[in-house]
Amino acid sequence: MTDAELRQSCHTVLPGHRQLAPAQTFAAMATWCEANGIAHDVYGEGELIQSFEQKIAGLLGFEAAAFCITGTMTQVTALRLACMDRGSRLVALHPTAHIFRHERSNHQLLDHFQAIQLGDPHRPFTLGELQAVPDRLAAVALELPARELGGQSPRWDELEAIKAHCRQQGIHLHMDGARLWEAAAGYGRSPADVAAGFDSVYLSLYKGIGGLGGAMLLGSRAFIARAQEWFRRQGGNVIHRTPYVVAAAMQFDARLAAMPDYLRRTRWLYDTLRDYPRLRANPSQPHANMLHIHVPVERDRLLQIRNEIAAHHGIWLLNRAAHAQLPGTSHTEWYVGDNLLTLSDDQVRQALTLWSDAL
Repeated sequence: MTDAELRQSCHTVLPGHRQLAPAQTFAAMATWCEANGIAHDVYGEGELIQSFEQKIAGLLGFEAAAFCITGTMTQVTALRLACMDRGSRLVALHPTAHIFRHERSNHQLLDHFQAIQLGDPHRPFTLGELQAVPDRLAAVALELPARELGGQSPRWDELEAIKAHCRQQGIHLHMDGARLWEAAAGYGRSPADVAAGFDSVYLSLYKGIGGLGGAMLLGSRAFIARAQEWFRRQGGNVIHRTPYVVAAAMQFDARLAAMPDYLRRTRWLYDTLRDYPRLRANPSQPHANMLHIHVPVERDRLLQIRNEIAAHHGIWLLNRAAHAQLPGTSHTEWYVGDNLLTLSDDQVRQALTLWSDAL
């Protein structure tokens, strides 16, 4: 049995949102489309997609937004344009940035820009570390919250200072906002407050929102128009974006409204984890509704434990696992979404007890 089949066989899944079968997803989309009189866009021209772009731009205080088929294309395009505008090809990124970790050196191989690593691999970079860069930067990219750091974000005053520094130095400040809504809940601020001071923002339409895929790029009207041309040049001019937009738009408001609930559940989870010393959370206090859980076994053993508990108890503890820095340890990522929100406290404790005992 594959991992996917094993997960599907479980009656209880802890991380993330509940995953509907394709037939259920498409049926819900069809019902929503019929109720709202949705017509297909044609190469991005259409009432649904353009109104959704305008809605998100207005929500975050930007002039314009544009759909892009992938976040990978969205981010390197935004940073390439920032470099072109400023006559420098240098972009500062955290060592754990998605562009370094997951995009197969696309920025380098496709000649988008040159990148330097900024800050410590285990915490967000600081204003002081940014100020210490001696080179003339075209852009700085900041991920809020930082997924590879267990969902950490800079302190609010530090974030505001970084915004002010980039503005004063004429540096384009770009946000990897794949989980911006989660960061806003963690800060206790509106998404517009968090986005204020950034020159461009990338948003995912499938991570916390739960859509099928796709992304949005926000910025000035002129910047977004140029980005759309570069999306076309890179093969991103999909004829119908309707399925991706519908899957996100039909649940967008409900997902945003639930973000404070996800954060409250995460805080409850942190309190509960104190009873399970073998399960150590990073960061020490939640910055958003996600975290890393570190355990005292190697990655392969952690995956074996997951599969054994799934097979014998029908409980799916985790998705991916990764090697941790210390020998004999590993960690996994938990996104606190619909699954953990709807499970009872006793169900969660039962799963944690099974996991801890197996360790």
